[in-house]
Amino acid sequence: MKFSVVIATKDRAGRLDAALASLLLQGTGPAFEVVVVDNGSTDGTRGIAEKHGAVYVHEPVPNRSRARNRGVAAATGTHLLFVDDDVIVTAGFIAAHAREHDGSVFPRAVTGPIINVAAPGDRPAPTAANYSGAFLCTCNGSVSRAAFDAVGGFDEQFNLYGWEDTELGTRLRAFDVEHRFAWDAYLWHIKPPQAETIQTALVRTLEKARMAARFVRKSPTTRAKLATGAYGANLLRAKALAPRSAQAFFAGVATSPRVPDALARFARGRLLDSVYVDELERALAHDR
Repeated sequence: MKFSVVIATKDRAGRLDAALASLLLQGTGPAFEVVVVDNGSTDGTRGIAEKHGAVYVHEPVPNRSRARNRGVAAATGTHLLFVDDDVIVTAGFIAAHAREHDGSVFPRAVTGPIINVAAPGDRPAPTAANYSGAFLCTCNGSVSRAAFDAVGGFDEQFNLYGWEDTELGTRLRAFDVEHRFAWDAYLWHIKPPQAETIQTALVRTLEKARMAARFVRKSPTTRAKLATGAYGANLLRAKALAPRSAQAFFAGVATSPRVPDALARFARGRLLDSVYVDELERALAHDR
């Protein structure tokens, strides 16, 4: 068994440096390689990858699905392990994934706890709140190379932010791949509170809504609709709690330096919720 750790990245050399350094501290476990896919960076990403001995792949087209497929094409492992470029992994991280795959009769998809922290030095242990039922997650998820290839890899039509891993998970599930959640395969996901501006969050929210509509069109199942929020009760909830007419108000509160942080975070959440549902409905209606 050999693992290929695939990391897609763009313009986050500093975060990538820390992630790769943590991967090099793995204790006893299976053989592994790291494949860094540079998705059009303009910083020192290549130098960081080469400093840590990673396989470097350049993919200039801005598309996470395409980037990860390129990384898999360059990989030589029997198992693929996807992580983000802004994580810190434990010394037993790869071994924990390997234990869930070792000796299994059917191919498996393995995920583990993702612990969001404000700074790299924060290292809390996982709790029940870190459980996720996601079948596959590219922040912390592994699958056999054979199963990945059999279902065709990532769908490159998911060319904006969001849902490409969930969609791949639906095809793996249909291929009779089993899912296991490994509590000891955890990592810390570095998420500084003020790292993402409201403008960046709005762009990502719009992209995620458009990809959600694409996911539902491709897989019009109850599971897909529940995952993306594309069902009647949720759409009505969002309209009641954060109607379109209130978006300007929520944006003002979310960005005001005069309101308490808790209130600003609440307003930001309501704004993004409203924008997501609006765009999801628009995208779904546009393609009917």
